[in-house]
Amino acid sequence: MTHRQPRRLRRAGGMLAFVPLLLTCHVASAQQSPALDRVSVWLGAYSANADTTIGASDKSGQYNGDFNLEKDLGFPDRKTVPRARLDFLVGDSQGFSLDHYSVNRTRSKSLARDISYAGNDYSAAATVKGKLNFDFGSASWRWWFGHGNDVFGLGLGGAYYRVHASISGEASVNGDPVGQASSSTTDSAWAPMLQLGWRHAFNDQWRMYIDAAGVKKNGGNLNGHIVNAALGVEYFPWKNVGFGAEYGYSRVVLHQRKHDYNANLDMKLDGPSLFVRFRF
Repeated sequence: MTHRQPRRLRRAGGMLAFVPLLLTCHVASAQQSPALDRVSVWLGAYSANADTTIGASDKSGQYNGDFNLEKDLGFPDRKTVPRARLDFLVGDSQGFSLDHYSVNRTRSKSLARDISYAGNDYSAAATVKGKLNFDFGSASWRWWFGHGNDVFGLGLGGAYYRVHASISGEASVNGDPVGQASSSTTDSAWAPMLQLGWRHAFNDQWRMYIDAAGVKKNGGNLNGHIVNAALGVEYFPWKNVGFGAEYGYSRVVLHQRKHDYNANLDMKLDGPSLFVRFRF
């Protein structure tokens, strides 16, 4: 008995010695990944190279026309717009992500060729004014898998998009001049969104990420799909303040159903973004 009791005490002591180690491992495994921030704010600008085609057709499909804003109306190929994001975690591996940007463009030009839109014909040499406003915003809940320097994300949420397109100038209908005419369309919609992401922390100052998102809606007055993809790097010379550089691509294909005609938008955006980054 005298020999068994110390032996049992030694075994118990050995088991107790592992408890702090197990707790330490558990806490380490539950810690937030260095590739993620508790709260992350992005404020910057997106310099987008745009290629935009809009069109319209009557319900029967007998009359239709489309034109390119950059080639036919002389819209600048590049447009710099403000951009803002907000990410914050609820716990260590999931949270909200918010994003917003707007691309608003206006241009007047004498046409080099005849174009048609929404039942009006605009002849070559006529001076017309075109306008396109596109707003995009998204909100999603994201899950992050992994606790080391690499994490992979899955997000589900919704996207809001709004389109306003218009053209005005000297026009004709069926070859007969009608003087000044204008056609415009405005609509907005919500659609479900799926996001995928990857984050990597090289060290406390440098990080890299890849994001991809898809939006698709069938039915309704404004339907279609939107695809976004981005590759970026982050540099934090200070603990809570840094800089971000990103190259992104977006494809927007939307179809609008009007009472008298159907309108279409096909827009491609690609280019760099620069951000001032705040993390907490």
